Amino acid sequence: MSKKLVWLLTAALLLSACGPAAPAATPTPTKTPTPLAQPVEAATDTPVPPTATEVPVVEDTPTEAAAIPTSTPETEATQAPVADTPAPAPTTPPPAPSGSVATMRSPDFGAQAFLWWRGEIADRDLTLMKNSGFQWVKQWFAWDDIEGAGKGQYDWSIPDRIVQQTEDHGLKLLVRVDRAPDWAGAPPQNTQHLVDFLTALATRYKGRIDAIQIWNEPNLAREWGDRPPNAAQYTQMLKASYQAVKAADPNMIVITAGMAPTGTCCDIAVPDDQFYREMYQAMGGNSDGYFDMLGVHGAGFAAPPEASPDETAANEAQYGGERFFAFRHIEDIRQIMVENGDADKRVVVLEFGWTNDNRPDSPYYWHGAGGGIDEPTKAAYLRRAYEYAANNWQPWIGLMSLIYMPDIDWTPNDEQYYWAIMSPSQIDQLNLRDSIVVLCVYFNEQLGQPRCQYAPPD
Repeated sequence: MSKKLVWLLTAALLLSACGPAAPAATPTPTKTPTPLAQPVEAATDTPVPPTATEVPVVEDTPTEAAAIPTSTPETEATQAPVADTPAPAPTTPPPAPSGSVATMRSPDFGAQAFLWWRGEIADRDLTLMKNSGFQWVKQWFAWDDIEGAGKGQYDWSIPDRIVQQTEDHGLKLLVRVDRAPDWAGAPPQNTQHLVDFLTALATRYKGRIDAIQIWNEPNLAREWGDRPPNAAQYTQMLKASYQAVKAADPNMIVITAGMAPTGTCCDIAVPDDQFYREMYQAMGGNSDGYFDMLGVHGAGFAAPPEASPDETAANEAQYGGERFFAFRHIEDIRQIMVENGDADKRVVVLEFGWTNDNRPDSPYYWHGAGGGIDEPTKAAYLRRAYEYAANNWQPWIGLMSLIYMPDIDWTPNDEQYYWAIMSPSQIDQLNLRDSIVVLCVYFNEQLGQPRCQYAPPD
């Protein structure tokens, strides 16, 4: 079976699980600075582009479409709970600071992290991200982990801790919401229950959660109640969700789901570009009242970040033979926005990255180690992706959230292990990889901050 066919089949079947609901973690103690890691030999740096610009999201400047010359597969591993003493959920929310619309650099620097079960690991990883120049952290708030016990039975103990820790570290928070409780049923029939949940969440964290992602990869049947994906149905869910969030917190940025890059159609998956076009059709070509920014997924597969979709489509032997096998497939989605009058709205890359998976029997091997990508190459590609965006996608590109800061329980038997930018590390360890060190150097340069403390000496 060809590598292209293997991916077309597997891209639509990847599992996405946050793990079973667990007892609330013990409140996290006051954070202490993370000891500096030993320097790590980083990949060769590439020239630094002009410094990215920071643009308020409410004042986006219309721009022409980026020329199109010529996903990330998201598989989140279960985070096993620790044996903490259950802590009751607070009966009242903590006081909210005066809210304002978050700003995003163009591009901005973020990563998905796994902060849910272990407060001390969350504190360590947030410290590492802050020191490395990340501005945003993306965290999954699985609906059934918060309201799984029944309608209106909320357990806010862990979200309260995560929101507070993120604030304490001076990072902005992007929350992904999906995975319905069993009692709520499957989408789209659960939309009113979702609206009620989002109202409660946005009210509780008004002014404290900067952005929210509504669902994940609804172009896959496994994310849509195991039914054929339906863009019109998702669009109605999105509209109802947008109205609920904005009624509770007008300043929270509402972002669409990112779609899985796949060529499979149409019962188990719908190609991402087709799904976006069908969304715009369902909106009547006018996205006002549906979302603030468009979410996309942008895995690089076997191609370097500068490779165009035309190149990856034309070169099956090297790159797989599909447009979506290019990181710059994001430009294809941007063009759909422009065609529908949305040039003044921004794109948020909710997932992107490269893998160096070296397991010959892995479906990711062909675009990992089998495609010539090792850890230094992965590190260089990640930096060059931010550089390409800074040089070619301003001002319409917003946050670029890479995958992943790792789950502590991942092992080399897990595919996510090879996408991560550092190795899973216990609390008394810090096993850095080239990827995080190279990004730390680049981000701190762009922010005008002192040289990355994790970098080897010159």
